[in-house]
Amino acid sequence: MLELAGEAALLLWGLHMVQSGVQRAFGARLRQGLGVALGDRWRAFLVGLGVTAALQSSTATAFMVGSFAAGGVLPLVPALATMLGANVGTALIVQALSFDAGLLFPPLMLAGLIGFRRGGRWRDIGRAGIGLGLMLLALHLMIESIAPLQASPTLRQALGLLSGLPLIDMALAAFIAWATHSSVAAVVLIASFAGAGAIGVEGALAMVLGANLGTSLNPLLAARGQGTSPARLRVPLGNLINRAIGCAVALPLLPWIAQGLLALDPSPARVVAHAHLGFNLALALLTLPLLDPLAALLRRLLPSATSAEDPSRPRYLDEAAIANPPQALANAARESLRIADMLESMLRLSARAFAPGGDRDAARQAGQIDEAFDRLHRALHAYLGRLPETLNPEEARRLAEIRDFAVNLEHAADAVAHNLVRQAARLAKQGIALMPEDAAEIASLHEGALSQLSLAITVFMQGDEEAARSLVLQKERLRGVERQAAARLGRASLPGDAGQAADLHLDAVRDLRRIAGYLAAIGHPLLQRLGALRSSRLAGGDD
Repeated sequence: MLELAGEAALLLWGLHMVQSGVQRAFGARLRQGLGVALGDRWRAFLVGLGVTAALQSSTATAFMVGSFAAGGVLPLVPALATMLGANVGTALIVQALSFDAGLLFPPLMLAGLIGFRRGGRWRDIGRAGIGLGLMLLALHLMIESIAPLQASPTLRQALGLLSGLPLIDMALAAFIAWATHSSVAAVVLIASFAGAGAIGVEGALAMVLGANLGTSLNPLLAARGQGTSPARLRVPLGNLINRAIGCAVALPLLPWIAQGLLALDPSPARVVAHAHLGFNLALALLTLPLLDPLAALLRRLLPSATSAEDPSRPRYLDEAAIANPPQALANAARESLRIADMLESMLRLSARAFAPGGDRDAARQAGQIDEAFDRLHRALHAYLGRLPETLNPEEARRLAEIRDFAVNLEHAADAVAHNLVRQAARLAKQGIALMPEDAAEIASLHEGALSQLSLAITVFMQGDEEAARSLVLQKERLRGVERQAAARLGRASLPGDAGQAADLHLDAVRDLRRIAGYLAAIGHPLLQRLGALRSSRLAGGDD
């Protein structure tokens, strides 16, 4: 038993090395993969499967998905579909590990060590290779350690007492999966015992159900411990409900399921792997079409927090995630989107202030938002400054993108709060009205700024080249608008209020062009990497 405990610890440590290596090497890309899952449950299912296959853990995927969904970045239905895919992903991992791979761990560990010593991203890939080799070695040692136990009368008697108690088997396996935070480790351990004849097939299948149930408890308990909005519990609770219903349906059918699987493959260890995969596949196929009513139920049970809160208080900058750079960067990106929402509100207030009979209270409201914006902006940069210095190149690039995104938004917000809305307030206070064509132009430019902001968010979240090109081209077009406004002012000798209105119109056009420049700068790093940006103009664009 001591040998088995040590081998189980080696298995878990190997799993940890695979997860940390993959997250450090490809964490930003995995986050972008989850972003692609937005809006479509079937694509979300496939993305969840792929991310979990890379991370070797549905629990790790559940933490990421639950965090994104709670912040509104990932809608609830695709988030639940992502978890169904994650569950299938862990089952495929068990399928791969159920084959005799005793000859694979030496070359994996050797190749991993070579990669680890090369440094850079290869260091993290090598770490994952060593971890996978350790997992296969642990499984090989487990099989050898369990084999002599078949002759142990005491163990056979103890396990025999559980053979007719599927609920106890389920509870035991659920505890093991919860304690290890890994259904992969729990199911592989069950398969090892079943392959050695230490437990019967029906008991092993009951334990498979328990392992699936137990591993869904970890994200739920973790979300509860964070003490935030009840909405954070929706995804983990939905995943737990799905699996609990599946277990309740499958438990009475275990004798027939065991007979069918044994007819398919006489190997008990393979039967366990087939059962794990079949359970999650069947659950996904039956549940995917029913996610909308489940999501509606979860929203009623766990409503979003309605209490007023300080808008300058960070929502997603979780200090506990600092040690995990991919998760911390994802949190910072989500907080950056809140900053973008604040800028959108300020632009809309500015547009209302410039409209005929404009909103005289817009300047005050924009000033309040700007104060909250500045505090949140400082909190974001302080959070990013606490990240460890040992970031891989991909993480360092994402860190720079988040900082640049936030800084450019902050410059744009200052232009709105300190220039645009104050100019509109001067017009309203002095009772001066813009010429109809000038007012229409200002309204059009505000709509263009809102469109640019949407494009900037698309570039920031998805790295969309076309959106980046559109950002720069829209900014270039504003050069002509500013020249025309200056020319009109120069040609006209407007007396009194008309001349003052023309001056303010030109100032507003210039400020909106500056805002367009700040937003366009968000697309510059992507275009530079793609070779689509000249030193001073967009390649292929209008000069």
